[in-house]
Formats: sequence, structure tokens, C-alpha cells
Amino acid sequence: MDKACTIWFTGLPSSGKSTIANRVAEILKNKGYKVEQLDGDVTRKYLSKGLGFTKEDRDENIRRVGFVAKLLTRNGVFVTAAFVSPYREIRDEIRKEIGNFVEVYVKCPVEVCIERDVKGMYKKALKGEIKNFTGIDDPYEEPLNPEVIVETDKETVEESVGKVMRKLAELGYIDEWSEPEGYSEEEEEIVKKRLENLGYY
Repeated sequence: MDKACTIWFTGLPSSGKSTIANRVAEILKNKGYKVEQLDGDVTRKYLSKGLGFTKEDRDENIRRVGFVAKLLTRNGVFVTAAFVSPYREIRDEIRKEIGNFVEVYVKCPVEVCIERDVKGMYKKALKGEIKNFTGIDDPYEEPLNPEVIVETDKETVEESVGKVMRKLAELGYIDEWSEPEGYSEEEEEIVKKRLENLGYY
């Protein structure tokens, strides 16, 4: 059975976690690997319905996601997990539980995240309409030793994705990674539209 891992994308809301995670998952699938994608919206609807945004509830949400990721990973499935997951202790806990765990810190200044926020969540948090919002009135604890740091205010999506893929190859989870030679004009348009929809432009 292939040696799979959970690739855990953590960072502030609107930092670019899902964009990079989706692209990594797409590449892995195209290379023939089994992949499952987990993200906040889906798991809160089906796995963690009823949980709020207190520290205890957030930790419980991440613990449940970690359990699912562990089951998949030990059965040879790559998992991309894109979660704010602001607290270091719970991230370290699920790292130990899963074992094959690659932490990707999606680093981005809060000012840039606010600009990108198409849902307007930061604005609501700044007005006091949303409580316990990470980066505004709730802390984000940066990873101390992540396997990968991507800086989405300074890098293109493909540069960030390349960093993740290179690390997966370096750790022996995938075959050698060689950078793609570039997009066709059609592919560039598709990527550009995706980024526009996510507020990158």
C-alpha cells in the first residue's frame, strides 16, 4: 500500500488555505494517488453540526476531523485538510495521532486577508457582529515547526503549491516532483477566474 499522509493547511481566514489545498489535491489525483479533501464548511455541516466557536468547540471540531484524517491516511489515502485551526496544542495532538502529518502554514498578513475576504466576515467581526473571530478578537497561534511555510501575499498559487509538492517528494510520500513548464493560455484563464472568484484580484 502507498505511504500516504495528511497535509494540514493552517492559517488565518482568507489566507489562501483552500485554494492551495485544492490545487495540491488535484495534482495528487492526476498523479494517480487516492485523495480526500476536508475543509471547514463541509465538516461543520456533516461532522460537527451543533458545535460553536469557543475554544473547546473548535478543539473538538479539529479532533473529529483529525480522527477521520487518521482513518483515511492509514488506509493509503492522502488527505488535504484546510482549517484555520488556530490553536497549537490541538494541531500537535492530531499530529501525534495521525503520524504521517505534514503541516503547511499558510502565512498572510491580516490586512491582506481582510482585503481578500469575499464573505465579509472580517468586517462583521470588526463591527462586533461576530465574536471569537480568529485574527480579530481571538488569537492565532503560529506553528513553531511546520514542514512548509507558504507566504500567499508574496507568492503565486503555483509557487506555494510547488513548495508543498517538493516537501512531499523530499519526505518520500510521492515520487520526484518536477515543476510544470507553465500553463496554456486556456489554463491561465481558468486559474485567473478562480483567483478572481476567491478575491485574489
